[in-house]
Amino acid sequence: MQTSSDRHEYPAHWEADVVLRDGGTARVRPITVDDAERLVSFYEQVSDESKYYRFFAPYPRLSAKDVHRFTHHDFVDRVGLAATIGGEFIATVRYDRIGSGGTPASAPADEAEVAFLVQDAHQGRGVASALLEHIAAVARERGIRRFAAEVLPANTKMIKVFMDAGYTQKRSFEDGVVRLEFGLEPTDRSLAVQYAREHRAEARSVQRLLQPGSVAVIGTGRAPGGVGRSILGNIRDAGYTGRLYAVNKAFPEDGPELDGVPARRSVRDIDGSVDLAVVTVPAEHVPEVVTECGEHGVQGLVVVSAGYADSGSEGRERQRALVRHARTYGMRIIGPNAFGIINTSRQVRLNASLAPEMPRPGRIGLFAQSGAIGIALLSRLHRRGGGVTGVTGVSTFVSSGNRADVSGNDVLQYWYDDPETDVALMYLESIGNPRKFTRLARRTAAVKPLVVVQGARHGGVAPQGHAVRATRLPHATVSALLRQAGVIRVDTITDLVDAGLLLARQPLPAGPRVAILGNSESLGLLTYDACLSEGLRPHPPLDLTTAASAGDFHAALSRALADDTCDAVVVTAIPTVGEGPVGDAVLAEALRSAAAGVPAKPVLVVHVELGGLAEALSAAASTAPQAEPGTPAASTAPQAEPGTPAGCAAVKIAPEPAEEAVSAAPAQRSPTVRAPEGAHLIPAYPAAERAVRALAQAVAYAQWRRDAADPGKVPEYEDIDEKGAAELISGHLARGQGLTLGTHETCDLLGRYGIHVHRALPAATPDDAVAAARTIGYPVALKATAPHLRHRADLGGVRLDLADEEQLRRAYAELAELFGKPEELRPVVQGMAPRGVDTVVRAVIDPAAGAALSFGLAGAATQLLGDMAHRLIPVTDREATSLIRSIRTAPLLFGWRGSAPVDSSALEELLLRVSRLVDDHPEVVAVTLEPVVVAPRGLSVLGAAVRLAPPPARDDLGPRTLPAY
Repeated sequence: MQTSSDRHEYPAHWEADVVLRDGGTARVRPITVDDAERLVSFYEQVSDESKYYRFFAPYPRLSAKDVHRFTHHDFVDRVGLAATIGGEFIATVRYDRIGSGGTPASAPADEAEVAFLVQDAHQGRGVASALLEHIAAVARERGIRRFAAEVLPANTKMIKVFMDAGYTQKRSFEDGVVRLEFGLEPTDRSLAVQYAREHRAEARSVQRLLQPGSVAVIGTGRAPGGVGRSILGNIRDAGYTGRLYAVNKAFPEDGPELDGVPARRSVRDIDGSVDLAVVTVPAEHVPEVVTECGEHGVQGLVVVSAGYADSGSEGRERQRALVRHARTYGMRIIGPNAFGIINTSRQVRLNASLAPEMPRPGRIGLFAQSGAIGIALLSRLHRRGGGVTGVTGVSTFVSSGNRADVSGNDVLQYWYDDPETDVALMYLESIGNPRKFTRLARRTAAVKPLVVVQGARHGGVAPQGHAVRATRLPHATVSALLRQAGVIRVDTITDLVDAGLLLARQPLPAGPRVAILGNSESLGLLTYDACLSEGLRPHPPLDLTTAASAGDFHAALSRALADDTCDAVVVTAIPTVGEGPVGDAVLAEALRSAAAGVPAKPVLVVHVELGGLAEALSAAASTAPQAEPGTPAASTAPQAEPGTPAGCAAVKIAPEPAEEAVSAAPAQRSPTVRAPEGAHLIPAYPAAERAVRALAQAVAYAQWRRDAADPGKVPEYEDIDEKGAAELISGHLARGQGLTLGTHETCDLLGRYGIHVHRALPAATPDDAVAAARTIGYPVALKATAPHLRHRADLGGVRLDLADEEQLRRAYAELAELFGKPEELRPVVQGMAPRGVDTVVRAVIDPAAGAALSFGLAGAATQLLGDMAHRLIPVTDREATSLIRSIRTAPLLFGWRGSAPVDSSALEELLLRVSRLVDDHPEVVAVTLEPVVVAPRGLSVLGAAVRLAPPPARDDLGPRTLPAY
């Protein structure tokens, strides 16, 4: 907060870019004395009616006094913000601090009058709602807690802006004016409203990019070849349904067409609007192109050009300038260094990418930050014939390149509403806003599967082109938190495709019970073993023998699907000698018809070298055209010219097959069998392990969906002293910016949340140890707490069950002999706790990912094996229950090999109390309880550490903004 000495300094941190309701962007910034002409120009474009609503009287023009008042602010008691596009005002908002009588005031007065004015041409775009969020955040920063607004009853739009904001309000009517008063503290409803508006705006911004009514490819070469000319041809050949233009300033003025496409020297020369511009010119010419596009009203850009953050620090600055420049005109950017975008919808058919062939239309959405990985995903989806050819293809594809603007979060917002997308597959190399991604992923996964593979997992550094805030959490922790949000986390793009194909065309399994049947005993046993390895519950394999006919498969599959103890079926098949493609088609139809009888259970096929069966399975459940046998899935296209995204060349995807399954060699092709409308495709896999791994992912996801329907609650505990804890924390932080609390301070703070730490007294000498034992009472434990010995019982730095003074003195001498002087040992004496299982509880607030609670067994299980489970804070009662059961060594807590089960209820309560502490007080940035000895009845916290610091800045609680550049 500014002080009286610097209160007139320009608050640059209030500047922000926002996405509006229609998907365009605007810049929000403070109004300054330099804005007088802009303000006058803005006011001249406002209608008389809007002016009347603002000033309650005819007010045709602003006086010089008005202009001075509305442009001179102290940024404390008087603040004005403007929304701008192209540098010009489109809306303004201001507040004036007032006292109890409604007169101008200064702090500590905490109320202000607020007023808006929106240019008529921009009303209905959500500008006022966005400005209200930002002016409310500014007011809170300046100590203002309430807004008051007076509105004419006829000004229903502005009344709706205030009423819909979600703040706690009071409404009155007096002297013909509606008076609204509302507090500015965020509420559950105001946050829900903000998130809903964010979703609508960001989804719409991506929709404008993926569903343009007109496209201009800028940088289209006059000669064949080159990136621009290739993308133009790809858009044209895909059958794009909108208007398409080729743009190059080197075109002759009288050149009306290029390859049948209207050719223009500049976007400005195009009659009519342009929704999307694909920019392929060298990086040094992009600024000129952005200016032309912005002035022509282009809505969005796909920047294929490289030479930005992917090329070093100079390129990074060029990238920042590009984003700022585009946002000035309200445009969003995919890229730079992007491979392109694809939308296979019949209403669009857009292939604005370096892939020369349009992927088959289908229900899978693809997002890849890497162009090379995008190529691999497209080609793998295309060539997988087993149940995926035809209708199981791609709905939309986005390759974000350097991800300077549009990110995976934006695309998730779009996919959530997209009726064409049933499954979302994402390859991520970095997550710019993990908190937001987790929130959006949880919401998306509740309605459609989201499968993610993350690259650069172990390097700890984001790719060169990505400007993101790094997380300090290990990759395993981040993965666990994503799984808690419903994300299906896989390790390779092969697993990504395998899981996606199953989820796209098969129902979710009701449980982990798997039936296995087939004509190979060995393949059935491999499948059985794979199921056990993945935590599934397989039935013994049913061997139909190699003599099994298609009818035998049909009957066996029908029986398995009808079995109430079966949740999914894996069919294994090996070639039948002599039958060839005709036999494959018959078997495929037999499996499809049997599966159609019980459509609620998933069916997978494991085949060995059965290209014919894979193709036939697809044909048996698809009326879509089929690829010719032997057609390669991908081949290298002509070499890319300079400016192509780094690591990307145009990659050939297998050509779109003919309408009918006709072949020059019918004997080599399976007959096409058309299936009923809406029939499930049966995915086929070349290895048992891959099929079972995909099924296990589906089982876990289905369980998450069931659990998410009842996530539990965060319990209240009457003995928690939240206010007292806050006072302690404030007092400690007054001593410094960040500190680790001492033993007494730690115990005091934890005690305010009902977490009691066993008393430990320092023992600098043997006599001190004896005195401490007398205070605590025998039996006692003697521990060395030096950093290199703490929590290392294997080194012998702990002596337990010391029953008297003699034993205590002898133990003290032994430790000194083994490890050195007492000042090096830092010994303490502690009362003995009931025997149990040693565990560890940790909580940490990560600046990027948020607050996480972790649990595991103490000692080697955690330190060597990394056997820790993690949950996002706040943790619910159901999540606490699942947390302690998620570690691999959990059986040790529940009576393994005849041992007594521990008090899991007490352990769950401890986890919930730690979660509440960190959630209530974000200044508590780290908590470690180790060891926590959990006995059959109760538990004992024997060691604790707490670190305090000013809470990390959160970018998910303030007003809606785009990432700053």
